[in-house]
Amino acid sequence: MKVLFAASECVPFVKTGGLADVVGALPKVLAREGAQVRVILPLYRDVGPEWREKMTHVLYTYINLGWRRQYCGVESLELDGITYYFIDNEYYFNRPSVYGWGGDEGERFAFFDRAVLEVLPMLDFQPDVLHCHDWQTGMIPVLLKRQYSALPFYAGTRTMFTIHNLQYQGVFGIDYMEDLLNLGWDAYTDDKLEFFGACSFMKGGLVYSDEITTVSPTYAREIQTAYYGERLDGLLSARQNSLSGVLNGIDVDDYNPSKDPLIAKTYNVVSHRKGKAENKAALQRELGLEERPDVPLIGIISRLASQKGFDLIEYVLSEIMDLDVQLVVLGKGEEKYVNLFGWAAYRYGGKLAARIEMNNALAHKIYAGCDLFLMPSAFEPCGLSQMISMRYGTLPIVRETGGLKDTVEPINPTTGEGTGFTFYSYNAHDMLDAIRRAVDLYRNDDKTFHKAIRSAMKQDFTWTASAREYLKLYDRLCADR
Repeated sequence: MKVLFAASECVPFVKTGGLADVVGALPKVLAREGAQVRVILPLYRDVGPEWREKMTHVLYTYINLGWRRQYCGVESLELDGITYYFIDNEYYFNRPSVYGWGGDEGERFAFFDRAVLEVLPMLDFQPDVLHCHDWQTGMIPVLLKRQYSALPFYAGTRTMFTIHNLQYQGVFGIDYMEDLLNLGWDAYTDDKLEFFGACSFMKGGLVYSDEITTVSPTYAREIQTAYYGERLDGLLSARQNSLSGVLNGIDVDDYNPSKDPLIAKTYNVVSHRKGKAENKAALQRELGLEERPDVPLIGIISRLASQKGFDLIEYVLSEIMDLDVQLVVLGKGEEKYVNLFGWAAYRYGGKLAARIEMNNALAHKIYAGCDLFLMPSAFEPCGLSQMISMRYGTLPIVRETGGLKDTVEPINPTTGEGTGFTFYSYNAHDMLDAIRRAVDLYRNDDKTFHKAIRSAMKQDFTWTASAREYLKLYDRLCADR
């Protein structure tokens, strides 16, 4: 089975969110399971010199984009047995940020999507499946079906489209997109690309792909409802027989408390008490918090956005702090939440620390040093942080949505079974009640609390099971060729 991943980001080269983690980790596991997998992505300025100096120039050509004729180079490198291709165009990708710079996102990714299909016959790799990720690659299945499928090279190629976050859809003007891609005006009807008077990359991927996946079983069900469906729920319901939810995994080598070089003290399931205590003390010292082992330390590592439930936290922050807890926040995002935690760090000095940055080393220390981890998301397609926190024995407090519901088992105070604390309604006081339950268990039932830690650390969040699910879907896609 030959598979080409097309995506807008991928670790370790460039990352803005969880998409990059998936595209970086899944191909390696698929390769171990016997598939031939390669990855293609844009060559952004953010791809550093440590990677560029290892690249080999493969080819260059020119891509027709409406009336434009744009240069397209292809660079490649091999890492951990996977070949990565980079689409090179200085005008589109040599910019200060990966997204949102220049006001021409539609043109940038229309170029990338066409370039993927144009260079494929020159790469000596004919994929059975083109696996496209999120809206930035949504036009690849459209172009393949409407303009390339009659060519012999593409005749047997099937497409899979994975939704990582339905909220981001790549919506642009119809005239603008037709000028770029020449799809024909019949492509912009309500059963194809038209989306409330505009053209949607996301809808294109959903309509024209042979198979649709998303990143957790619960999210696959949720997006077929109006509340979560982002005005695409009817289309997704109509395609439910081609829609699957496959839970993401995490890189268990990178996130491994028994050999993590970034934390103060390594530990495992057996030695977690001593190890977490030392990491907690070190984290408190580093962040200027009161060094008190008896106080529950709650961690948050997140994009600071309303989607992540920060409006709930804002509403009851004073009541959370009245529980005599400590809170540490790491992330960047919306200005109102940056200001909120800046003020809170001043107001609750010694009890609340906020770091408005992306800091991988500090993230590892927070996972290892905290007792509890808060994720009250309005929606969460999968979520990785709750799985990482459990890996480090830090019990999550989550809302029952998407992948959070699929991965966190509520702790039963009678039997001690479970791996975290959950609440259902998107309500600040329901979240506060879950935090209270977690704090009460921490203070009053040490035996049950540490039983839950051991259970959480033993959870299997590797990519192996997910990779096998994808391989089954690939086989099903190609069975009728």
